[in-house]
Amino acid sequence: MKILKFKNNVTIEMKSSVFSLQSSVWFTFVFCLITLSSFSQVTSAIDSTSIKIGERITYHIQVETDTTSLVVFPEGQSFSPLEMIESYKVDTLKKGDKFNLIKKYGLTQFDSGAYTIPRQKIIIGDKTFFTDSLKVEVNNVVIDTTKQGLFDIKPIIEVKKPSSNWWKYVLLTLLIIGVVVFLIYWFIWRKKPLTEEEQIALLPPYDRAKLALKKLDESHYLQSEDIKEYYSELTFIIRKYLDEKVYDRALESTTDELISRLNLLKDGNQVDLSKEDIKNLENILKRADLVKFAKSAVDVELAKLDRNTIDVEIDHVKEALPEPTEEEKLLDEKYREELERKKKRKKIIITVVIGVFLLIATFVGFGLKYGFQYVKDTIIGHDSIELLQGDWVNSKYGVPPVTISTPKVLKRVELPIPDEAKANVNMTSFAYGSLIESFSIMVNTTTYKNLGENKIDIEQVSEGTIKGMEQQGAQDIVVLREKFVTPNGAEGLKTYGTLKTKNPITQKIQDGNYILLQFVSENVLQQIVLTYSKDDVYADQIVERIVNSVELKKAED
Repeated sequence: MKILKFKNNVTIEMKSSVFSLQSSVWFTFVFCLITLSSFSQVTSAIDSTSIKIGERITYHIQVETDTTSLVVFPEGQSFSPLEMIESYKVDTLKKGDKFNLIKKYGLTQFDSGAYTIPRQKIIIGDKTFFTDSLKVEVNNVVIDTTKQGLFDIKPIIEVKKPSSNWWKYVLLTLLIIGVVVFLIYWFIWRKKPLTEEEQIALLPPYDRAKLALKKLDESHYLQSEDIKEYYSELTFIIRKYLDEKVYDRALESTTDELISRLNLLKDGNQVDLSKEDIKNLENILKRADLVKFAKSAVDVELAKLDRNTIDVEIDHVKEALPEPTEEEKLLDEKYREELERKKKRKKIIITVVIGVFLLIATFVGFGLKYGFQYVKDTIIGHDSIELLQGDWVNSKYGVPPVTISTPKVLKRVELPIPDEAKANVNMTSFAYGSLIESFSIMVNTTTYKNLGENKIDIEQVSEGTIKGMEQQGAQDIVVLREKFVTPNGAEGLKTYGTLKTKNPITQKIQDGNYILLQFVSENVLQQIVLTYSKDDVYADQIVERIVNSVELKKAED
């Protein structure tokens, strides 16, 4: 029997006797498979297999295809642990009835070590191809310490907190409020200067009647012989005065009705007018009716005489009216006070309505732009939104360091270590919050001193961490696991899911989420534990920002 080995480690056993027809067919089939697998439409290469830290290498992918095939090249950070810093345009070369498509990428790495560029996925039509993985050596930059002077470590200096633009927003808010307050004061609360009409309206009826007669004298009705308008103004003056002081329907009554009312008031001793005064008023009012409605002609001098008669009769009416009693004066004072209260109440209502309208309009405007829940939480206050919008801290914790960005500085905490493990374990922990709070984070680094040939079982450690959470009061823990890779290429295990905790104060069960990130490097275990409320709409953004900021370095770096 003979053993034949082919490329790709394909092995065929064959008897030393003459091949049968079946064996020949099988051999031919396997050989064809080997030949097909060794031929590929996709090739890849790099221009250098050894670079210094931060130098660039060019990664080539070449695809041979016809004009009808759609080719999809990899995009994004798919070259981890190397970082893609530039993606070039595809070069196209024609070769007979085929096309050669060449895609180039600029890659680099800022940590020394031996790295492997993973296989890249290329889609040609409805088929998927993979490139070969390539190894790259990243070397340190050698520094001659005999020529390079060494200096002492610089002392710790206080870093001033960067200034923010909050004062601009405060100033703008105060400016807007000031403008609104000024407009409300100017148009509503300001004591405006009275117009001439308003000043006249505030005069007593007697003074207004006298002033109206004076204005009538200054008019040009008599010069233009507009007797009709003159008598209209004259009779309106006396009727208005009588309406306010004697008979409240004097303006709308006919002349006969008004004179009859005056006679009744005289007979009832309510107005001490003489019959001559009433007769004079009757003559002037009837003459005015003839002028206005019958177009009767009246001499200018007679019109002036009637004007003087009205002036005298106004004085007589005032003298004929009884003096107001103290009760009437008090009622008038209360009436004026009530008017002032109504005016003030009206101003308050208008001010409140404008203020509420502006608040609602502002809330709706910001709500449509940023979301109503976000605006409400910003105004009322929310623990998580304060964490999300606060000044985040980017720091390193533990040795080897875990670089992470958090909304608050993590404080060092001492976790209990069993006495039998203290000699072999060195643990440092940094935390913020706790399991029962709406948000918590802990970064833990554990160094094992005497592992020997044993290795850290990362899944077993994950199970132990879950049990520890149960001992702290977590219930109904749902466990999911998947591979996790940090932005700088460190690989680890992500354990995540949901859990329930009991609030020790309210005794209510709270639904929450958790994320456990674990990384193993030789004898070092690094853990990041995040817990947050399930109903917190901002916690997802906080956690995503934290997880995306995680970077690790190996113990030997």
